[in-house]
Amino acid sequence: MSSMPILTLVTVLPLVGALIVLFIRDEGEPARRNIRNVTLWTTSLTFLVSLFIWAGFDNSDPGFQFVEKMDWLGGGISYHMGVDGISMLFVILTTFLMPLCILASWVSVEKRVKEYMIAFLLLETLMIGVFCALDLVLFYVFFEAGLIPMFIIIGVWGGKRRVYASFKFFLYTLLGSVLMLLAIMAMYWQAGTTDIPTLLAHDFPANMQTWLWLAFFASFAVKMPMWPVHTWLPDAHVEAPTAGSVILAGILLKMGGYGFLRFSLPMFPLASDYFAPFVFTLSVIAIIYTSLVALMQEDMKKLIAYSSVAHMGYVTMGIFAMNQEGIQGSLFQMLSHGLVSGALFLCVGVIYDRMHTREIAAYGGLVNNMPKYAVVFLIFTMANVGLPGTSGFIGEFLVLLGVFQVNTWVAFFATTGVVLSAAYALWLYRRVIYGVLSKESLKGLLDLSPREKTVIYPLVVLTIFFGVYPAPVFDATAASVKALVSQVSASIQAGSQTASAQPAAAAEPAAH
Repeated sequence: MSSMPILTLVTVLPLVGALIVLFIRDEGEPARRNIRNVTLWTTSLTFLVSLFIWAGFDNSDPGFQFVEKMDWLGGGISYHMGVDGISMLFVILTTFLMPLCILASWVSVEKRVKEYMIAFLLLETLMIGVFCALDLVLFYVFFEAGLIPMFIIIGVWGGKRRVYASFKFFLYTLLGSVLMLLAIMAMYWQAGTTDIPTLLAHDFPANMQTWLWLAFFASFAVKMPMWPVHTWLPDAHVEAPTAGSVILAGILLKMGGYGFLRFSLPMFPLASDYFAPFVFTLSVIAIIYTSLVALMQEDMKKLIAYSSVAHMGYVTMGIFAMNQEGIQGSLFQMLSHGLVSGALFLCVGVIYDRMHTREIAAYGGLVNNMPKYAVVFLIFTMANVGLPGTSGFIGEFLVLLGVFQVNTWVAFFATTGVVLSAAYALWLYRRVIYGVLSKESLKGLLDLSPREKTVIYPLVVLTIFFGVYPAPVFDATAASVKALVSQVSASIQAGSQTASAQPAAAAEPAAH
């Protein structure tokens, strides 16, 4: 398998599926059924191929594996693909969520089904490409091109304010990425290449690291999103179709965290160390402020969206703790959030498809006629709170453990987010699920259908499985994280020694 271009295969497969769908005539329900089936089979096959990659992955090797490289644009810019323990995790998460998104859209999307499925298949190719790219230009192409399908998905199949939300999403993320493009150009002029493994070993000057770090931070902070550039996310989530919200929360937000781990920490370690208190401050504000804002929401999707911003605060905090526990916790938190937050949006989609409203006040007492739905929703609510035994606990605990080693006050204030998350999550659950089934419009609602069970039950299993047995994730990421922490620590230590040696060298001639 090592000689086979399997990363290119897993990246291009959805694109091939999109081309097949393109040539199917979208006339009548049988044709639409064929389009849905082709899309589902394509995404399922892509997931199967990604499992082969994971099966052949060597957990003990911290470097890049399944590497493919060939000339592309010349001048040191190449088509270079590969995965390590960090990126492998996101490839699997992407390919796993996509078939579930297609199934979730099976009934709810009735207009322009062909275009909808093509947009999702293109989006899958671009998202996988982001996590496999080992060339900065290639990464940037995938990173930016992914905006286009999501912009279309929100703008065409979204809610009443879909055009406003889609343009806000597009402009926010594009503006941040323009600065990253300028930084990529500066790195190319400095190092003479855009090859990521080469750049990881390149020693950028300390003053240059500061500006490069800020440029990359502008892009990744918007993508996560971090406070105060998070305002596009609630609008995008509220207006996006259910599957769009799942991918937005499950994968697209993770690109910011992945960017920090792939570029900011290893390439600009001195700047990362210098700006760590700044990131801690923004993360604490995000955790506390957006949790309080979530408490005030009347729309279920908007509440979960603000919850996502708070949980991403833990991710950035753990990354810039720059120790094994913090980074491992951040990676696990991103995986868990991808499963749990995506599942919560699917749970909202289940009752929205029946009632066509997301207002919390419109519901109440659903446990009486939707008991299976109530149990599923409870599991994901508990995982969102960080209850031990669910995947949500592992990531948050490790992040707080890692941050506590660096700054006890930051860890203390971040822990208040755990209490606040319990407040807004349980408040939502009580309002929607418990109480008397008094509203006439709710009395005829049916429990989960077989299709909905197929979508949601795998997420239930993984949420509990990883909460009880997180070893598969830690085994896959441990070697790469250890190498990253060692590299960053060594660079910071060398930079400190150089800085302390310069004043001594300047003082020596004066002494003579």
